[in-house]
Amino acid sequence: MPSFLLFISSTLQDDNWGETTTAITGTSEHSISQEDIARISKDMEDSVGLDCKRYLGLTIASFLGLLVFLTPIAFILLPPILWREELEPCGTICEGLFISVSFKLLILLIGTWALFFRKQRADMPRVFVFRAVLLVLIFLFVVSYWLFYGVRILDSRDRNYQGIVQYAVSLVDALLFIHYLAIVLLELRQLQPMFTLQVVRSTDGESRFYSLGHMSIQRAALVVLENYYKDFTIYNPNLLTASKFRAAKHMAGLKVYNVDGPSNNATGQSRAMIAAAARRRDSSHNELYYEEAEHERRVKKRRARLVVAVEEAFIHIQRLQDEEQQKAPGEVMDPREAAQAIFPSMARALQKYLRTTRQQHYHSMESILQHLAFCITNSMTPKAFLERYLSAGPTLQYDKDRWLSTQWRLISDEAVTNGLQDGIVFVLKCLDFSLIVNVKKIPFIILSEEFIDPKSHKFVLRLQSETSV
Repeated sequence: MPSFLLFISSTLQDDNWGETTTAITGTSEHSISQEDIARISKDMEDSVGLDCKRYLGLTIASFLGLLVFLTPIAFILLPPILWREELEPCGTICEGLFISVSFKLLILLIGTWALFFRKQRADMPRVFVFRAVLLVLIFLFVVSYWLFYGVRILDSRDRNYQGIVQYAVSLVDALLFIHYLAIVLLELRQLQPMFTLQVVRSTDGESRFYSLGHMSIQRAALVVLENYYKDFTIYNPNLLTASKFRAAKHMAGLKVYNVDGPSNNATGQSRAMIAAAARRRDSSHNELYYEEAEHERRVKKRRARLVVAVEEAFIHIQRLQDEEQQKAPGEVMDPREAAQAIFPSMARALQKYLRTTRQQHYHSMESILQHLAFCITNSMTPKAFLERYLSAGPTLQYDKDRWLSTQWRLISDEAVTNGLQDGIVFVLKCLDFSLIVNVKKIPFIILSEEFIDPKSHKFVLRLQSETSV
């Protein structure tokens, strides 16, 4: 699990790739600040602790699993090794038990591998309570069987070998029941939806709703984050700077003159600025309206230029493909070469559009070339190529180094190991924004049945004297 907060600011790219593109080449500039170095070092220290906790839990689980599978085999093999001459002969029923315990152990092995030995999706702040309870239960169960085996069989050197094998079979049966209990607690219990979670992003107010079953707060937070990367549009901080710039521009246009001399304090100046800002508030909505209208006009204009440029480029590559079919095999272009050939004709229009919509820092020249080559390979249309750039997509659509959110902090008034309840609010916080999660219980629905006789569907046509039919 990667443990880093934010590395986007440490990798910068040239924003003028559209204006300077005459050949398909690229340069990258790297810079890093002292704050980034301190953050990286802290993340590395945190990652060491998380890795130790993860491997410790995996080691304990592996040791316990090995103990569980070797215990029935040891129960069967120890008597013949220690007192073979004193054992009663194993009959047909005893030999049939060997087959039974073998297949049961195989089924238990496959089920344990499928349920427990899966790649970990995330690092949790606390242990999974049900998993820990199951591990403790299995440990106590196996220890109890060993104590009984040591006192009643090893010490007394029991001669009934069929009873010893039956004892091992009973252990395997009990382990299969515990595995069924694990499936119910870890998988089936959370399937039925019981709560509705409203997830709101703190910066722009974008929200989604999810239905979940009975689970802890930390596991619900994990489900929310997994859905966030595929459902929410990528967070773009540049879209939030317009309102701040507009407010700063309005305040910068205010000037305060101290006509009474330096005797007045700063409080009077502040009040004067607030009063002047209030007087200008009535006209600020007109400025906002015209600014948004001008921005929409520019976006539509540059979008039209981009669509025309891309369509012409794709027509050109189709003509090139028709011409290349008649050439020698050594002269035929591959998708990468074809993308490099048509990219300069659309680069300038694409860059201007991305700058206008403030998306230029999410799309590097290399990523655009890869996407263009992918579209050419799969015979995709210009509209399919442009879909990624005309509207913001989910976070998973972009490169991982541009996600702006990888490590999260869970803030909750309740213990994160507690289950979901109606009215609980918890926050998932990263470096730039937060996700506020509000839990609501799904209401109990009373559904009644009402029978309507099909023969009762009879109607009468009433005609007035002035109505024409």
